[in-house]
Amino acid sequence: MLEITAIDHIVLRTSKLQQMLEFYCNVLGCTVERETSPENGLVQLRAGSALIDLVTVKSKLGKLGGEAPSATGNNMDHFCLQLKPISDAAIKLHLANFGITEGDFEQRYGAQGFGNSIYIKDPQGNTVELRSMI
Repeated sequence: MLEITAIDHIVLRTSKLQQMLEFYCNVLGCTVERETSPENGLVQLRAGSALIDLVTVKSKLGKLGGEAPSATGNNMDHFCLQLKPISDAAIKLHLANFGITEGDFEQRYGAQGFGNSIYIKDPQGNTVELRSMI
């Protein structure tokens, strides 16, 4: 059985990076923890024990989510759930028991640093990332 301990991070797509940075850092008190190249377009902000990832829509990562956030374009790329310690194999087995077989584990960066995680889809098509630091 999977047991969620926290939200690890959320990923917001934006066409207003500077305004988003000012809002999350100046208004809400987040700090910039990590930035990738401008081509990848990712800025990760520390928000307590979690991260808020900002992805510019015209970047390599941002283009994967379609058009800019609007009434018809997605603003949230995915969210990540931190699980109690459990092996990748046990997660895959658990998901398979519910007919979820797509997705592979990859090394990704989250609020707890680098670790393996897997992307799956919920019934509405939202992307959910699962990770356990063991």
